[in-house]
Amino acid sequence: MPQDHVQVSSGRLPRIWTWLSASAGVLAFTGSVLGILQPAAIYGRETDLLFNAALAQDVVNGLLVSPLLVILAFLARRGSMGSWLSLAGCLGFTAYNYSIYAFSIQFGPLFLVWTAVLGLSVFALAGTLASVVPEAAHLVGRTATGLTGWVLIVTSALFTLLWLNEIFGDLLTGAPSRSASSWNVPTSPVHVLDLAFFLPAVFTSGVLLIRGHVWGHATAVGSLVFLGLTTLPILVTPIISYLRESPAGWGMMMPIGALSIALCVVFIRQLRSTRRQPRSPSMEPVPVHG
Repeated sequence: MPQDHVQVSSGRLPRIWTWLSASAGVLAFTGSVLGILQPAAIYGRETDLLFNAALAQDVVNGLLVSPLLVILAFLARRGSMGSWLSLAGCLGFTAYNYSIYAFSIQFGPLFLVWTAVLGLSVFALAGTLASVVPEAAHLVGRTATGLTGWVLIVTSALFTLLWLNEIFGDLLTGAPSRSASSWNVPTSPVHVLDLAFFLPAVFTSGVLLIRGHVWGHATAVGSLVFLGLTTLPILVTPIISYLRESPAGWGMMMPIGALSIALCVVFIRQLRSTRRQPRSPSMEPVPVHG
């Protein structure tokens, strides 16, 4: 067989995607810390709802997601399949949120930081997914599929219906978008990103997983991570609002909290099934440098 057709694998995240992911994490951590320490200087021109949401996002980014980007990237570089698959979800979450920062927060001192994190996370996500797919081939036929796949499909479908209900309600009454008006932006970036990119991606991941496609196995863990992380700022925002003496909106805590726990349980189950089976010496990949 010609050498061009031999699939060579190192079993590790390539070095370039490791450093892009870690760099995104370090920059995101820096921006989040500055946002937490100086919220008035960063978000002072935003509406109360956007101010509170952005500050909640900084808390989640600074305390959890940014450190995870660095840790998971280097664990994946050392050959941890679970870290590699989870890293894609953290990168997707980072790209998602920094799109909102870059396009919806008024121009200010962290604009270049947000733009850099957005670019780094998008390129790192593309590279991480492209490089993990060949590595995920050994998962086909032996990892959990049914429950995880249906959780991804149902969750993405429910959020799609929720957003469409709000959008069609506003369109039929001729009113401005309620979500956009509450943030004083032209259109809701959450609706745009969810409906155009992320919810279809999660839905497709679930379908492909149930069908046993390698892309389903390569993206299912990351999709669960992405969905789970998106619940956290929703849970933190009422606390921030309460501390700032704004309307807290505690009503979302129960359903979103239940969803967060359910996603965590399914994530742990799916992650356990991704542990590599020992390979025979004849099946070991040829080592290469990432």
